[in-house]
Amino acid sequence: MITIKDIEHARRLLAGAVVRTPMLPAPKLSALTGATVFVKYENFQVTNSFKDRGALVKLSSLGASERARGVVGMSAGNHAQAVAYHAARLAIPATIVMPVGTPFVKVAATRALGAAVELYGDSVGEAQARVEQLIAERGLIEVHPYADPHIIAGQGTIALEMLEEVPDLDMLVIPIGGGGLISGNAIAAKAVNPAIAVVGVEAALYPSMRNALRGENRLAAGPTLAEGIAIKKVTGPTVAIVRELVSDIVLVDETHLERAVNAYTTLQKTVAEGAGAAGLAALLQEPTRFRGKRVGLILSGGNVDPRILASITVRELERDNRIISVRLTISDQPGVLGAIASRLGALGANILEVAHRRLFLDVPAKGAKIDITLETRDAAHAEEILAALAADGFEPARIDLGALQ
Repeated sequence: MITIKDIEHARRLLAGAVVRTPMLPAPKLSALTGATVFVKYENFQVTNSFKDRGALVKLSSLGASERARGVVGMSAGNHAQAVAYHAARLAIPATIVMPVGTPFVKVAATRALGAAVELYGDSVGEAQARVEQLIAERGLIEVHPYADPHIIAGQGTIALEMLEEVPDLDMLVIPIGGGGLISGNAIAAKAVNPAIAVVGVEAALYPSMRNALRGENRLAAGPTLAEGIAIKKVTGPTVAIVRELVSDIVLVDETHLERAVNAYTTLQKTVAEGAGAAGLAALLQEPTRFRGKRVGLILSGGNVDPRILASITVRELERDNRIISVRLTISDQPGVLGAIASRLGALGANILEVAHRRLFLDVPAKGAKIDITLETRDAAHAEEILAALAADGFEPARIDLGALQ
């Protein structure tokens, strides 16, 4: 259905209307993963995701009468904002149906871009059913997030740009939700370089494309950091394209998604949402698969809740032992806490938080336990601090930060 000619036509439509995002080497990510990594920064688009491309190609394909009728689409995030933004630019009325539980910040952003937003249902599936009702009732034109040839062709323009910048890539590692992004880019990449490998990445909690390809029935459910690719069931043209052109699909767990988001933040100084970091998560989870390869990653979106991003950063500091929490047993008398603070200062630790636990029954009535959260230099420094506290008789016990919440 979609050929390289369609993608080249889409590229001409997009010229000057969307950002030609940078494709840059990432030496720090290369050192972290063992691959030679290049990153395509689609989070630099106006709506901060690759969805700008497909949305504009689809909207540009509509005739005057179709534009007058207006468009409708289902989305809980990036597709909604892309359709809203480009529909407003082209003076096309747009209605977006979003699940009732969509975060308010995303609803507000979509409305601010000019679309009428209708909240309906508890899932994207129920929202899609409402889209179909609106099409029947009002004659609106659907802008589907992935199962549309124009959408697929628009997304495929990314690979054309990537391979112009770095023609000798060994593989592209691309997130999979509904499959529009990987389908378009697999078509483009294979047309330019038939030898290039294309590897897909799904959140382990939502293996919908893998289910479709292998006839499996793995559960697709649960809270994931990569909500942008959390699709319960995939149908349509993308399944056939992925089956033909994608060599494998990696299922990444939540820990590696968090690590990837943090790596983009701390090493690349850029913002990636969970879905946008899925490609890097695959390299972190299965380094031997990619070691020594020249790998192109698409940072597909950067629309992450700042609170979630802050939480991920702190959690990664804990995993690296740069933030630790310790429970100490002390005598409950004046001066003890001051002495501990002085001791920790001498050891080079920074105290972030202190909480007394006087009501624990496993200490004497005149005793107490205190929980101290510390900032350390690294794992070795953390062990040095624990050893010193043990030598001082405070019986230090490591505890998870989650246990304090």
